[in-house]
Parts: sequence; C-alpha cells; structure tokens
Amino acid sequence: MTDEIVLLSSWPSMFGMRVRVALAEKGLKYEYREEDLRNKSPLLLMINPVHKKIPVLIHNGKPISESMIIVDYIDEVWNHKSPLLPTDPYQRAQARFWADYVDKKLFDIGKKIIWSTKGEEETGKKEFIECLKLLEGELGDNPYFGGENFGFVDVSLVTFSCWFHTYESYGNFSIETECPKLVAWTKRCLEKESVSSSIADPHKIHDFASGVRKRLGIE
Repeated sequence: MTDEIVLLSSWPSMFGMRVRVALAEKGLKYEYREEDLRNKSPLLLMINPVHKKIPVLIHNGKPISESMIIVDYIDEVWNHKSPLLPTDPYQRAQARFWADYVDKKLFDIGKKIIWSTKGEEETGKKEFIECLKLLEGELGDNPYFGGENFGFVDVSLVTFSCWFHTYESYGNFSIETECPKLVAWTKRCLEKESVSSSIADPHKIHDFASGVRKRLGIE
C-alpha cells in the first residue's frame, strides 16, 4: 500500500518547515497545500478543530497536529531510514526536553523583537541572545545536537535560522557575533539537502515580516 501524505502549512512558518525537513530526511513524497492563515481552509478547520493551526500532516486520511508531535510521528512510522530520535531512552528524553525548550522559548521571545512596538525590542533581544547562548552551550563542540548525527533537536531549531536575518535586522544585533558556534552549526545543517530544500529564503522572510509590520502599523 502506498502511503498518502498531505501537509497543510504556510511557507513562512518555521513550524511547517520542521515537518518538511523530517519528510525530506526520510525521503518521503507528499502533497503540499499552502494555507492562507487569514482565510483558513474548511479542511484545516475540520481536521484541526482544537487549535485551528498549521502545520497538519494527513497520513492516509488521519490528521496529526503540532510540529514536533508530527516529527516524532514521522520518525516512528518511517523508522527504517535516518532516525531522528536516539534509541537510548534517556537520550531520547533529553532530545525531547530541548525541542520543547525551543518550542516554549524561542518563538515567543522572537515575537518581541519583530512584532512589538517600541520599547520591547531591547528586552526581546537580550532574552533571545540568552536563549541562543544556552542552546549553543548544549550543542558544545558536537557537529549536531544529536552528536555526530542530525536529529530531533536539530530539526526543531534549524528552521528558525531562516528568520535569523529578520531578528538581526529589527533587533540590531549579530547572531554570529554572539553565538559563532551556533551559526557554524546552521551552515553545517544547510549543507544537507533535506534542510536547504525545505526552509525559506531569509530575504523573502524579511520581506514577509516587513509586510506584516506595515499591516500592523509598526512601520
């Protein structure tokens, strides 16, 4: 039986990009459907009635929501190639901890830099850099967060990298200056076809963010 895989997402979403990276790592073919988040499709509202958010993966008619839950699902179902989670239970728990940290911290802090009115950018920038430095410390001297192999935490974080230029632009700081090892890790990840083909162009992200800021009356 051939798997029917459909991904509902929005191109600037770092959360949707995570799913695309995971699917690419597994070498899976799928149908991509772009969602207009200002005019959500009836399908999205039907299959994710609780959060009404993207991304949603539909596998053989069954919907799975929330990006890292989807990535976990992909890794479990298609476990024959490019494992993203370690086999050791403790290491697996640690990977889930750091992916959860990225989920709970980075996006919300980043919003302070990009979407806030005057006054919150400096606070956001300080918190954002602190967050990245902590992640850089966890990376250490390893090629990837999963050690020698690209894995679960790498997937959770690398898709934020296409937003780095936008964070830097509006926060007036350099991530490479603050976290050189993390930027080196980003470049290493981008050498992987699964990553480079799945994440958005940083300049297009900046143009998108600028358009949203204008709509919100921030600039």
